[in-house]
Amino acid sequence: MDSILEELRWRGLIDDCTHEDDLAQRLTSPQTLYCGFDPTADSLHVGNLVPLLTLRRFQLFGHRPIAVAGGATGAIGDPSGKTAERSLMPRTRLEANLARITEQLTRLLDFETPERPALLLDNYDWTASVSFLDFLRDVGKHFSVNMMVAKESVRTRMEDRESGISYTEFSYMLLQAFDFHHLYTSHDCVLQIGGSDQWGNITAGIDLNRKKSGAAVFGLTLPLLTNADGSKFGKTADGAVWLDARKTSVYRFYQFWIRTDDRDVVRHLKYFTFLTEAQIGTLDREHTLHPELRTAQKKLAWEMTSLIHGSAAAENAVAASEILFGGDLRQTAESALEFIGSEVPSVVIPEARLQPSWPLVDLLIEAKLCPSKGQARKDISNGGINLNNVRLTDPQKRVGPEDLLFRRFLLLRKGKKNYVLARFE
Repeated sequence: MDSILEELRWRGLIDDCTHEDDLAQRLTSPQTLYCGFDPTADSLHVGNLVPLLTLRRFQLFGHRPIAVAGGATGAIGDPSGKTAERSLMPRTRLEANLARITEQLTRLLDFETPERPALLLDNYDWTASVSFLDFLRDVGKHFSVNMMVAKESVRTRMEDRESGISYTEFSYMLLQAFDFHHLYTSHDCVLQIGGSDQWGNITAGIDLNRKKSGAAVFGLTLPLLTNADGSKFGKTADGAVWLDARKTSVYRFYQFWIRTDDRDVVRHLKYFTFLTEAQIGTLDREHTLHPELRTAQKKLAWEMTSLIHGSAAAENAVAASEILFGGDLRQTAESALEFIGSEVPSVVIPEARLQPSWPLVDLLIEAKLCPSKGQARKDISNGGINLNNVRLTDPQKRVGPEDLLFRRFLLLRKGKKNYVLARFE
């Protein structure tokens, strides 16, 4: 693509834009842009990837991205898209969340390049020293209450007589507008991006820059994602899908992308990966011809897992996925089995139990897959037990050292999904 706007348009990433022709002209030379990320949790989630990766796309086209961690705005809470007031977080929790989020932001933007490196800033740094009176005089006087009430994020809450909106959250757009003005005056930042729910906050910043500095700055919003079935993107039965492996394991992160609906997979390849138009076109054709192979989903899952967690973790996730869906263990790497140990129940057993051999029924009881020897024999006879992904039918089967994988593992499965990794030490 010749320009970043063309790139974003074919990917379907432009929801709305202020003065697009003028912005396109400005972007023919390197510009600075920003997006804010409030520390409402101790990790970003997959929904944050759309704006974050868009910052990266701008950087690849030669522009300078600023990621703003919301130490100030996060203390208030954005009413956009919320039906009720947020609970205010203690400063200590905000700071802990900021530290975690900062670490994630630095992985996806290039802060080391000699030309136009990314910046990571905290809006608390330029907000904390401003007095309430100064803020009202220097920022508040430029906004009419009529205009603020007309913003969708505020109007929606005001129409709900039960929840309403507090003065605190009502003032959020002023803080975000103040950010844009500060970044324009301090870093010549001329563009703010964000989700479509941020349109009101972004245009407030544009107005403040125009009134205080006479500056022509711009806003660009990105579509808020929903799945083809109407459900909210990034949510599973277990809750949000986080970028922090301590909150969403690498395997579960990989599985989230693998399970992408056929109707969504090409769109997600455009939104989230850095694959070219030609590469995605090839995957689209392959997916259309043979959707059962899930080639597009596998590519999407690989690209996203390696991007967020690294290629080694992605390789283990792929191997673990194949193992846990009944794959051949003869070519399995030891690291893949170690990886599986963090995903399925594990049991540690003295190696001496296998000398010279040990009844399988006893092993199943030890692994808590069967409550009794009678039930274990019945499950084996019915073909419901797998050892190292091989189905067993002999209830008299004994297990010995020769059955171990890497001289210390046995992978047991009862039925389709009940796995236990036995470690012999």
